[in-house]
Amino acid sequence: MPRLSQADLIELNRTFEDRSPQELLEWSRTIFGDRVAALSSMQKSGNTICHMLHSIPIKMPVLFVDTGVLFPETLETRDRLIAEYGLDIQTLHPAQTMAEQTVEKGVLYLTPEGQKECCELRKSAPLDAVQQNYDALVSSLRRSDGGARGACPILAIDTRLNCLRINPLVNFDDDQLAAYIAEHNVITNPLHDQGFSTIGCNRCTTPVLPNEPRRAGRWRHLGPWSVYCGINPTDMDPERSPAIDISQDLIDRILGRETDFMI
Repeated sequence: MPRLSQADLIELNRTFEDRSPQELLEWSRTIFGDRVAALSSMQKSGNTICHMLHSIPIKMPVLFVDTGVLFPETLETRDRLIAEYGLDIQTLHPAQTMAEQTVEKGVLYLTPEGQKECCELRKSAPLDAVQQNYDALVSSLRRSDGGARGACPILAIDTRLNCLRINPLVNFDDDQLAAYIAEHNVITNPLHDQGFSTIGCNRCTTPVLPNEPRRAGRWRHLGPWSVYCGINPTDMDPERSPAIDISQDLIDRILGRETDFMI
């Protein structure tokens, strides 16, 4: 099977730096057709992607992982996006309820090691279950999020899901994001107005103080070494040059080239 590596994407990523998020979404749909979906956890960036899909418009499903322990405001935000934007939001679920998981494994999120396993079971595994349906996933990572995301590329290889991650908002800074949300009255999670800079499960997310880093509210009880859940591959290992196995035809379409098989 032909392989597409992160190194293969260097020139295309350089070219895409000047593209608007809307242009990148249109490219995604053109190249991948029905084999691309967007991701949203019902936070500002993901909901901005949802609004763009609605306003362009582009027909693309949105995958939403309901861990079973989300805030009710998050689920209400999902329902509003469906009702008001007419989006096809597909809700994914873990194999076990939180109660079933706790009976079997105990309260995992009380330790750093347990937190990783809990996020694996409740956030990452549901995406694994549908990975064969998609060659690309549209994420909403931004470099201005800081930390491991400061060098996030527009196009990133996801070896776990064997797909391409596309980050149309990577160059949107905080002011640009806020301006877009205000101008278009984007539906946002009301928890953002209650001090939550990022929003995850109700067990492991708290508001943050004005002088704290924006991810200080994630797994606060575990200390600063637990700031990512692992669902975004570029959060975990931004320096590697991984590769995925996909068809030569799709590689050629992504890279905008034609391959002559006549020798």
